[in-house]
Amino acid sequence: MTVTRRRLFRRRLSGRPLLCLPAVALLLAAAGCSSTDEGSPVSVPSPAAEAAKLCGALHKALPGTLGGLERDDPRPRSELTAGWGDDAIVLRCGVPRPGEMDDPRANAVEADGVNWMLEQLDSGARFTTTYREAYVEVTMGPRFANDATPLAALAAPVARTIPSSL
Repeated sequence: MTVTRRRLFRRRLSGRPLLCLPAVALLLAAAGCSSTDEGSPVSVPSPAAEAAKLCGALHKALPGTLGGLERDDPRPRSELTAGWGDDAIVLRCGVPRPGEMDDPRANAVEADGVNWMLEQLDSGARFTTTYREAYVEVTMGPRFANDATPLAALAAPVARTIPSSL
């Protein structure tokens, strides 16, 4: 029975399928040359000039590691975005004010003097600063579902570079 399968297999390999080999080789070569180190593209916000200036200052003040993850900014590169750990944590500065902030039942957390509105996502959580001259949004994957350490580490740079609006 094994011999029969081998013969059928040999017959299938001889003939037309061999014509596809150059295309398959090209596809494998292209896949081998592509990099997965850059993570997923992130939508870059388009804030007003003053908020963009504040976000530029925040970008320079952000830590090199966060939650034990190395900084790995998403593409396209921008002073309005930052990332750690291949998109495990992504920060976007200068985002529009979320409509959810109008909901009096919205969840919020405070981390070292910076207030954040919390939104649960299928892929983790999103936090957006409240009462700041520019809105800063941080998305964190499921690994950080019960860990506010990254928010605490971001609090000092946010408080230092993005003034309170109160």
